[in-house]
Amino acid sequence: MLRHLTLEDYNDLKDAMIQAYSGSRMSYWGHGNISDILQIFPEGQICVEMNGTVVAAALSLIVDYSKYGDDHTYQEMTGDYTFSTHDPSGDVLYGIEIFVHPEYRGLRLARRLYDARKELCENLNLRSIIAGGRIPGYAKQADKMTPGEYIEKVRVNELYDPILSFQLGNTFHVRRVLNNYLEGDIQSQEYATLIEWNNLYYEAKPKLINRQKSVVSLGLVQWQMRPTPDLDALKEQIEFFVDAVAGYNSDFVLFPELFNAPLLAKYNDMVEAKAMRELASFSGPLLSYFKELAVAYNVNIITGSYPVLDGEKLYNVSHLCRRDGSSEEYRKIHITPSEVSAWGISGGDNLGIFDTDCGKIGVVICYDVEFPELGRLYADQGVQILFVPFLTDTQNGYHRVRRCAQARAIENECYVAIAGCVGNLPKVSNMDIQYAQSAVFTPADFAFPENAVKAQATPNNEMTLIVDVDLDLLRELNTKGSVRNLHDRRTDLYEVGIKKS
Repeated sequence: MLRHLTLEDYNDLKDAMIQAYSGSRMSYWGHGNISDILQIFPEGQICVEMNGTVVAAALSLIVDYSKYGDDHTYQEMTGDYTFSTHDPSGDVLYGIEIFVHPEYRGLRLARRLYDARKELCENLNLRSIIAGGRIPGYAKQADKMTPGEYIEKVRVNELYDPILSFQLGNTFHVRRVLNNYLEGDIQSQEYATLIEWNNLYYEAKPKLINRQKSVVSLGLVQWQMRPTPDLDALKEQIEFFVDAVAGYNSDFVLFPELFNAPLLAKYNDMVEAKAMRELASFSGPLLSYFKELAVAYNVNIITGSYPVLDGEKLYNVSHLCRRDGSSEEYRKIHITPSEVSAWGISGGDNLGIFDTDCGKIGVVICYDVEFPELGRLYADQGVQILFVPFLTDTQNGYHRVRRCAQARAIENECYVAIAGCVGNLPKVSNMDIQYAQSAVFTPADFAFPENAVKAQATPNNEMTLIVDVDLDLLRELNTKGSVRNLHDRRTDLYEVGIKKS
């Protein structure tokens, strides 16, 4: 019986996988993996049950194939085995697994699974089915021919491959050879065929409104620190900049770190740590106001940062306020020694990765950008634009932030936008002078500026910077760049992971 997979089938599934992959170094999917994929895309997980036992299965995801292109690995297409690449609005059904228990081979069960995938592809109106196909017969021929030669001989029936021969007979065609596709697949020498089946009934349906943009407009606020008597005066200044940036049809507004520090003046009689906790009392009203502005001016706002009190702990917090009225929070993870000693600020524990109507973005705050591991974690989850509100008082402090932000853009093949405060606050303790030059940085390759700087503000002057960034250039870089920093990592030798989530 052909049916959709359920989590109750896991023990049968595990046994079938172990038996199917006997003789290779490939491992089976864990219970948590199967639970995750069933929650993400239950319709795409299909199995065959015989005599009450699941003996064959096919697992798949929907992906926006333009984000990955034809040169990819299994690890990349599964989101490092998290299935984070699944996109319900994507155009391709990507096959990530198909197997049959050895005792049940010869019963045409694989054909039934392939036919079910084709039916699913047509019913979901997807452009095609694409997968990386194993070529387990190649190991015996590897000393005699290249993978391309082997594939051609299988295609003309001079050689037989148990998987590729079957796929070619089921109207799939080979688009190209993939190198280092599936770690542990010794039978295929870690090569794979990129196979495709085209849905002849596919009808492209243009999205007439709210279509995700390829060119995204960023508005950076280089904020002047000035004496500010109260919250209402601060709000006036905030709205002025939101109005100005939104007037250029910007998709995002980025404010600097601790831009609300002028309100500290009324607490000069207090010790610095106590004054900062008093400043945190404004965070709730500020968030509410930013959310109102995001909707009213139809722009996504990264609120810079401000102190937020949670119980007894004080955090340095940024919010993403979307133009649909929703919001999400990021707490600065890496706290500078002075933030700890002067203000008693604690570090957050969660990444600032958010989905928006302009793609996946990330937020880090100032010192955070000086830690390459954090940027790499963001890149691994598909962040295309990294926003960095910062606050620096000296030029050497500023250049630490700037140089590290540039490095994150190059090594992670993304755009990085930084925005800081300028001016001085002579009557505010520990916040007397600021230095900044806000900017947008790019990867370093032919499609981008030769110095990898898309645009930058005039140093130490209050102003806005409006910059358009092309996300399609990032996708091309990922697959066709002169160097590919993400793709060429030696994940067999090292890796960066997160311990908390």
